[in-house]
Amino acid sequence: MSLAFKKETFRDDYTYKNSVEAIKRFPFPFPEDTYMYSVNMEPHTKGPKGAVTEHTFDIDEHYVSECLDKAKTLELDPGRYAVLPHMMDAQWDFLELTMESLSTDYPHLFTLKKDGKNWTWENKPLSIKKSFVFGDVSTLDMDPFEYMSRQVQGDFVLLDQRNDTLYADAGFITSQADWSLNFDVGMAWHEWHGPVPQVTKLGVMDRALKYLMSMQLGAPVRRLNWTMTINPRLDTSPENYPLWGGDRNTVTPENVGKKVHLRVELQTLFRLPRSNGLLFSIRCYLINMEELSTFPRWAKRFHRVFRDLHSDLAEYKGLVKFREMTVQWLSKFDDGADIGVGTHPE
Repeated sequence: MSLAFKKETFRDDYTYKNSVEAIKRFPFPFPEDTYMYSVNMEPHTKGPKGAVTEHTFDIDEHYVSECLDKAKTLELDPGRYAVLPHMMDAQWDFLELTMESLSTDYPHLFTLKKDGKNWTWENKPLSIKKSFVFGDVSTLDMDPFEYMSRQVQGDFVLLDQRNDTLYADAGFITSQADWSLNFDVGMAWHEWHGPVPQVTKLGVMDRALKYLMSMQLGAPVRRLNWTMTINPRLDTSPENYPLWGGDRNTVTPENVGKKVHLRVELQTLFRLPRSNGLLFSIRCYLINMEELSTFPRWAKRFHRVFRDLHSDLAEYKGLVKFREMTVQWLSKFDDGADIGVGTHPE
């Protein structure tokens, strides 16, 4: 696969946009005309050629710019990286998984050479080459978890399994959808997900926890989650709310198509071999309404989903201020025809 990495920004002047190819492979998350909660887990097996699920970790045209944005966010707020002391085995698990996966799936971009515990890693897009001793933190420039989190698109949480639940005991979070690592680090599963409306009544998180606790090594799983963002901003953290919260007030009927973005997370989970913990990978994809409507079937479906979304979910996801304008903008694509089931664009 040949990739042309784009020079773009996810803040300030917002030059981010998707190519035709990136729009076509966007992970549209709605197979039906209505949406509530769904665990929607499936095996994280190799997807179709060109799909975001083709490889273990997806690398696309936004890779270099996203990594630069990560570094900028962490520079401005070092608290976006946090790890508890007992998570060192999990850190090395993460480094091994990401290095082996990237070098196998994208050998023209990444290489990993091993001589016993003496490893050499090369990341060509970011001009990084490093020799180190696996398991010896002193031979790296930083923690192994931070080292590779800076070099893979998306956010990452390391979950420790104990006391019949999962604890978010480490995280590298620079593109979160309005949640705080500083607040959540060290929390148990139900504490972490407590703010999500109606989950206790529906039992969604209980079922998800039971499922994840039984995950086996070598059998990762994935699901899609979604929200919306005004402007193509990756960092929508509570800590920086003054920088982006007011953007919701800038949406007008004239600029909906460019400013309102569907934000989809490809969430993948892996059982880790040494620590027996879980890696929770959260990869964010952004597409504005004009790009989405390149495929009228997607515009029709999203019009129906967004129009009929439960008010609790709309409030929780922070969509209320621009919801009606977006529904009205999308309505011009919806002739009411049955479009069947499935997330395919046409």
